[in-house]
Amino acid sequence: MSTLPRFIISLACPDRPGIVHAITGALLAAGGNIIESQQYGSAETGTFFLRVEVETAGGRAALEERLTPVREAFDMRLELHSSAAPLRTLILCSTAEHAVNELLFQRRSGSLPIDVPLVVSNHDALRPLAEFHGVPFERIEVTPQTKPEAEARILELIEEHDIELVVLARYMQILSDDLCRALAGRAINIHHSFLPSFKGARPYHQAHERGVKLIGATAHYVTADLDEGPIIDQDVVRVRHDRTPAQLVERGRTVEAQTLARAVRWHAERRVLLDGHRTVVFD
Repeated sequence: MSTLPRFIISLACPDRPGIVHAITGALLAAGGNIIESQQYGSAETGTFFLRVEVETAGGRAALEERLTPVREAFDMRLELHSSAAPLRTLILCSTAEHAVNELLFQRRSGSLPIDVPLVVSNHDALRPLAEFHGVPFERIEVTPQTKPEAEARILELIEEHDIELVVLARYMQILSDDLCRALAGRAINIHHSFLPSFKGARPYHQAHERGVKLIGATAHYVTADLDEGPIIDQDVVRVRHDRTPAQLVERGRTVEAQTLARAVRWHAERRVLLDGHRTVVFD
């Protein structure tokens, strides 16, 4: 097995001939060996997307030197990241533990490439869970009067801990438009998939009353439009007519946790690229 350092290159640019040839030529010139490559051309927006994982003895400097003129020639939004570096992630939560536990468990087991320096909550309920996983915990109480100060503190922590991704793991607070804009493209939320049909409190009970046969979850980027950000992943499970509301809630928790963890992994592995209001996911 190769021990050479690996890097992930992700890019988006106006679609035109020669893009793949230019990128692969630059990687070859830098002494790179392509491990994985996926591409997509959007007919709707005329944008070309590419994700390449490459190993090279030349290191980051050699890749940057060869890729810079290609990026400029094709007007690319190009990012270069080490595949070995876990994504520094801040988890926001309230009292529901299923999504937080899934993220911290997968991180602890090594199946989720994130580093979680801190869990923040507006309640103390999940402090023991964070401490069990060896992650520092901070409570930031949120009221209508203290919300601006609370969000300012969250931004301070993001800066202090060099956070690259914020995950709303059933964080039952609506972020302000200013905070949403500050976190654009680097904050992920999870919610049940009943929206917009069953809004408000007790959505699973509402769904049970209407006899739904599918329940699920949606993971998406956070925007100022509540629960309407670009979707990263969705999943559903079937439910029978004889399932109780409590059983629907339990199944919903499972699919929420798994869907959120999958979306976070894809983001951490640089597999998600924005295409307007949609996402391109190289899963």
